Amino acid sequence: MPREYVLNLTQNHLPVSVGSKAQYLRDLMDRGYQVPMTRVCTWEAYSRFVKDDFLVLYEIEQELTKKIDLKKAYAVRSSGNIEDNLNHSFAGQFKSFLNIQGVEDTINAMKEIWETAQSPEVNAYLEKTQAKEPELLMAVVLQEMVTPIISGVSFSKNPITGLDEIIVEAIQGSGTAIVQDGATPDRWIHKWGEWISTPENTTIDQDLIAQVVEQTKSIANSFGRPVDLEWVYDGKIIYWLQLREISSLEGIDLYSNKIAKEVLPGMIKPLIWSVNVPLVNGAWVRLFTELIGSNDIDPLSLAKSFYYRAYFNMGAIGQILELVGMPRETLELMIGVEAGGSERPRFKPSTKTYRLLPHMLLFALDMLRKSREIEQFLAKMKSAYLAVPVDQADQMEEDQLLEQIDQLYTLTQESAYFNIVTPLLMQLYNGMLKNRLEKLGVDYASFDLTHDFKQWREVDPNYHLDQLAEMYQELRPEQQSLIGECSYEEFMQIPDCEDIQREVQLFISQFGHLSDSGNDFSYVPWRENPDVILGMITTESRTEQKGIKKTRFEDLHPPLLDKLWLSPIYHRARRYFLYREQIGSLYTFGYGLFRKFFLSLGEHFRKRGLLYTPDDIFYLSFEEVRHSVVGTDGQTSYVEVIEERKKEMDDFRDIIPPTTIYGDQPLPLEEPSGNILVGTPTSRGYYRGPARIIRGIEDGQRIDSGDVLVVPYSDVGWTPMFTKAGAVVAESGGMLSHSSIVAREYGIPAVVSVTGACKLLDSRVVTVDGFRGKVIIHD
Repeated sequence: MPREYVLNLTQNHLPVSVGSKAQYLRDLMDRGYQVPMTRVCTWEAYSRFVKDDFLVLYEIEQELTKKIDLKKAYAVRSSGNIEDNLNHSFAGQFKSFLNIQGVEDTINAMKEIWETAQSPEVNAYLEKTQAKEPELLMAVVLQEMVTPIISGVSFSKNPITGLDEIIVEAIQGSGTAIVQDGATPDRWIHKWGEWISTPENTTIDQDLIAQVVEQTKSIANSFGRPVDLEWVYDGKIIYWLQLREISSLEGIDLYSNKIAKEVLPGMIKPLIWSVNVPLVNGAWVRLFTELIGSNDIDPLSLAKSFYYRAYFNMGAIGQILELVGMPRETLELMIGVEAGGSERPRFKPSTKTYRLLPHMLLFALDMLRKSREIEQFLAKMKSAYLAVPVDQADQMEEDQLLEQIDQLYTLTQESAYFNIVTPLLMQLYNGMLKNRLEKLGVDYASFDLTHDFKQWREVDPNYHLDQLAEMYQELRPEQQSLIGECSYEEFMQIPDCEDIQREVQLFISQFGHLSDSGNDFSYVPWRENPDVILGMITTESRTEQKGIKKTRFEDLHPPLLDKLWLSPIYHRARRYFLYREQIGSLYTFGYGLFRKFFLSLGEHFRKRGLLYTPDDIFYLSFEEVRHSVVGTDGQTSYVEVIEERKKEMDDFRDIIPPTTIYGDQPLPLEEPSGNILVGTPTSRGYYRGPARIIRGIEDGQRIDSGDVLVVPYSDVGWTPMFTKAGAVVAESGGMLSHSSIVAREYGIPAVVSVTGACKLLDSRVVTVDGFRGKVIIHD
């Protein structure tokens, strides 16, 4: 029996030699989605053809005569062994033919596809994308043509950012206008039940796009992974022509400063960053480990500095959310992405959640018993910090100072852990109290949680400042006037003010470690600038009463059963409110001890000529400081490095930093002149370089390695020029235009549909922002 090369896609037990594209189409059919009648010529025929065994063409001719409808037109497309997979899509690399009719024309189209697989352009593509497969094998799909009224593509996730949104691009007529001719399609973005972007002046019915969205979502859920699809509408039915797995979602880091602005605000000097971030993130990893068990979370991967500001890696946090069974899309809610209501991700337990449940229950029980551990920690750590010989720092040598810093770091790791756990537990119990109060009709904001709470007053600097302000108001007018105009040193010399002088000294002893930022030990603490304390005491508004009557616990008269629940929650909420302040103050005290040791090191470095002033040490990283002490970096001076970092901080001081950054590169800042072109981002990344306009193959010699390739559109024949480009800008196209596909495969940024690019950009230095779809002109 002669071998069959042309198989019907509906037959049982398709061989692997039908290729990836054909297999995905079969999978779509098996799941009940509409696919045109399709046959496929296996790659065994291709293998004979490339060996010059042309008898295979005769055999295929005999099969086609029997198996295809000679009255119908077909689309003839590639279906390679390494096509449409997670590593290489090869989209746009091989020729496709539409409206092919008859056996002879079908065979000629197949031959051209086979020959394309051996072309220099495909070889360049393989080399550029570093494909490791030993051999490219080519099957061919023969798909009955559907008369296209509307054609398009859809993505179940944003392939650039990884966000959970469905993108649809559509055009009247045939989809080849998008893929091969670079036409600009209409574009919709749908997220969690809402349209967040729709085209203007489109002639395409949005109800049809809504159907495409729903089916795209259904297909992705059925396959269990993000997909991109090609589809066509014939006026009645949506047919699915092609499916690929989205290959660009792995390893997308998404950084946000939304939470960071609260816990680590403002600009952060290098030394502060290199001490604080490993310290605090290490504490978070310890907490995650208690929750989920052993893991490989890198503390340094959880945050990154952009423009000397803190950004949390929401991608890494998303992985942690997945470990506990939460939707990864939860991170989009955490960074403030707002869309939809009914379709927003919900916290539903998964198999992972149930597997971790015993571990999580033990974690919860441990948290419920945390008060005793917190009290033991407070007693132990206060003594440990008081024993740190910070007053001897000026007499220590460099290696002794470094040893003290390392010991203090180890000590403060424990404090950092409790400084995270305690506020979380405080929020938990206060949330429970708020719930109970709301059921009794009491507004939590008007509830006096600290009424008659003496322990709270002991740790509340505001209470003590109010007491000092009252003492100040009781002084004679001439004394008040004198204190209001003098320095702290002069204040301590004023006669007949011994009582307030003693109390101010006690206040400095207890609260002098506080500063404008407890997370930044480069800030001058109150004890080093006591004049600021005098200013707070003598401010008239200090003793003003707000006149707001708050509800006390004693004022509540709930039913007995409610009171049985309310009382223990109230007392726990108060206790953890106190713990939060005690531990926060202790952490700030201990963390602030780094300042004196580093400033003493800074003085040693100044004497060695490494710095101009001791506080310049805050502009070095901890690693640079350590290397300078142990003498491993050979650095003779950091003066120029520090001046450069100071200038960078000055340059970034007044910018409005973006809330979200995709990838590990800092977002390019827009020029004040506002010279920006806007298009559609189709391949992620940032790149800066000179722009070169290429209008056709004959201009290919104009582009040098590293140039930004600017084109009106592109097709397969332009591929060699992409091997030199650092980024791509196209005047037309969409997500599946040739420019976009090749840029994604080559890992270079691309922005398409940029009006006027070929008129405005030649030889100008530009930054291509492949995340936001902007082309920033720098001259």
